[in-house]
Amino acid sequence: MDAKTAPKVRTTLEDVALDAEVSLATADRVVNKRPGVRAATVAKVNEAVRRLGYRPDPSAAKLARSRLRRVAFLLPAGTNRFVGLLSDQIKANAEWMHDQRIHADVLAVNVFNPVELGKALLAQEGQRDAVVVMALDHPVVRSAIDQLTLAGTVVITLVSDVPSSTRQHYVGINNTAAGRTAATLIGRFVGRQPAEVAIILGSLSLRDHAERYFGFHQVMAQEHPHLTVLPPLEGQDDAARNEALTTQLFATHPGLAAIYSVGAGNAGISTALRTAARAQDTVFVGHELTPASRADLLDGTMDAVINQDAGHEIRSALRVALAQWSQEPVIADQERIRIDIYLKDNLP
Repeated sequence: MDAKTAPKVRTTLEDVALDAEVSLATADRVVNKRPGVRAATVAKVNEAVRRLGYRPDPSAAKLARSRLRRVAFLLPAGTNRFVGLLSDQIKANAEWMHDQRIHADVLAVNVFNPVELGKALLAQEGQRDAVVVMALDHPVVRSAIDQLTLAGTVVITLVSDVPSSTRQHYVGINNTAAGRTAATLIGRFVGRQPAEVAIILGSLSLRDHAERYFGFHQVMAQEHPHLTVLPPLEGQDDAARNEALTTQLFATHPGLAAIYSVGAGNAGISTALRTAARAQDTVFVGHELTPASRADLLDGTMDAVINQDAGHEIRSALRVALAQWSQEPVIADQERIRIDIYLKDNLP
């Protein structure tokens, strides 16, 4: 058999390590994008990968799925209805997870408290193969995520990101674009007359809320300068707090034209709108299509809902975890989460 007919020998990770003059463990850390390797070494290993045409062995991917993997979903405690939809989707995917040798637990955490969230994250070290967390962007939380990934745990942020941490992937919509979308909708619904617009959010410490707020202000300042955006009010995604905040808004700003609800707790805003007999003349735009927001759209209390698909997000987080364990590439188009806009006329 000559060189032309001889079967091509597959490049191994050992070949990459030898070519880059590093240990096999270091090559593995670089290829799997784990922290703790100097930038110059990362560059050497990546160059060896490119030069040798290294690709992870599919049989290794299958082997990686042969043992049971434990995943923890750290989700906000409380009555957030969208979080309830996420939990429902975790249950709905139980059979698929069983086939993939994945066991998942849902842990309720006060995500508005960075110390509590940081402790909950660190408690997963050595106990879980992956952690999916709706996270607060705070130094304590970033440190906990970094410690988890350094210990070999895959960390995926869900809905709200911590991009300066060493988490492996973020699953969620572009929240700045979502805020811009809300501003465009409200600007068109309210019209060209000067008016006041209120913003109620969970907390500006949540990156998804901060990014939506930023995007909203961008469009309002650029395209709707005749609308005055009032200072944001933080309701901690709690319906009772949001109801009280909305009631106070009507008392101090009787001409209020619109409300943008950045986070959860929309039921409280809806209740206050109906109590004040303002449900039909105050523009109300919020997030996430839940049974309650669907009803509010149908009766005219809400004008538009900006949605992200809870089922897609859970499936995406699990697929990304599988890809990390098996050293397979993440398919970006498959894992991109769309921004959906629902009016009463196009409800699914």
